[in-house]
Amino acid sequence: MRTYIGHQQAVSAEDFAELALGTPVELWLGVDGESDEERAARLDAARDILADDPNLPDDLIRIAAQIIEDHPDLFDVIPLARPARRRTVRKGVAA
Repeated sequence: MRTYIGHQQAVSAEDFAELALGTPVELWLGVDGESDEERAARLDAARDILADDPNLPDDLIRIAAQIIEDHPDLFDVIPLARPARRRTVRKGVAA
């Protein structure tokens, strides 16, 4: 199944989110190892975007709800069996 946002094909979940939001996901979530200056600049840019489009949070919630409705299997969580712990018997005396 192919997913298109406008005329662009979303190949991965990251592509889908970026095309749906109109901004890179990293703008909202940040990146590992960013400096305080980079974080401040990123948050400032995000504030500017929210000021330009006050409906964006509502749109994001609507998109998330639509994704959950269209793809409930994304949230099928299967617990993994944990292997039994094995105690190793140590012989001898510690020095």
